[in-house]
Amino acid sequence: MKKINILISTFFGYGYLTKIPGTVASFVTTVFIYIAFEILNYTDLRFSIILFTLLFFYSFYAVKDAESEFKNKDPRQIVIDEVLGQAMPLILLLYLNKTNQISLPIEVYYIMSFFIFRFFDIIKPFPVSYFDKNFKNYFGIIMDDIMAGLYSMILIYLISLKF
Repeated sequence: MKKINILISTFFGYGYLTKIPGTVASFVTTVFIYIAFEILNYTDLRFSIILFTLLFFYSFYAVKDAESEFKNKDPRQIVIDEVLGQAMPLILLLYLNKTNQISLPIEVYYIMSFFIFRFFDIIKPFPVSYFDKNFKNYFGIIMDDIMAGLYSMILIYLISLKF
């Protein structure tokens, strides 16, 4: 089971990349979701939310189990948190697109979502920084990216209202 948890936590090995594994995991998530939603036309919002929720709760267990394999408290190899945080504004895009609440080309929103999430994940405004600094464990690893994803969702929604 530990091997599966490491596989999930490192997002099938992307976390082992020596350069910017979190950014790569966010980018791969964006591309994967774009292909699923926009090219393969998979638009089941309920299933997407259920899948996200299951992965969110499972990731606490997986990261806690996998954490011991790495040397520091917030191992750069663990990138499932970036996957979860990046998925949040992209699932919102599915909803906004289905309800005709966007006016720019959908690709623009995907690109914005990627950069906005990375911005909040790197800059770490409160409460992102709170979870990052005060929880040096699996909970903090995941929750700082969830907060960055929440900020990203809010900003993407506000942008969708303007354009």
